[in-house]
Amino acid sequence: MSEFTPITTQEDLNRVIEARLARQKETIEAKYADYDKIKTRATELETENSALKTTVAESQKSAAEQEKSLADLNSKISGYEKSSLRTKIALKNGLPYDLADRLVGDDEAGMQADAERLASFIGNHNTTPPLKNVEQGSNVEGAGAYQSLLSGLNLEGE
Repeated sequence: MSEFTPITTQEDLNRVIEARLARQKETIEAKYADYDKIKTRATELETENSALKTTVAESQKSAAEQEKSLADLNSKISGYEKSSLRTKIALKNGLPYDLADRLVGDDEAGMQADAERLASFIGNHNTTPPLKNVEQGSNVEGAGAYQSLLSGLNLEGE
């Protein structure tokens, strides 16, 4: 071991402090040598993170819009199915096509019961279906002549 020599001058003190500060600086520089590399990587990760947050927000917005659209379409389908069921039940019970929308009920059994009650009030079970041709056998003047003309035509391909 070296012997201790007291520091008597300012130059000796400065030299000892400079040596100690140089060792400390080397230690700190060795410890934080990759600081610039880490700083660059942190900046890259922050940029990537903000891009991912934007993508997630857009995806959530798109998913919400699709869910809303799906709910709207499902409600339309449900409405069309109910309307079709009402029409079917109304015609089955002899109700006019125009009264099919008046039937109430949450399910087929409820609509059937309402149709039967309404049919009992109307009492006419011989209604005309909505697409029936009502012109057959009409008494329009000259209709027979047109029919005989059509039947007498020589159609090509026969």
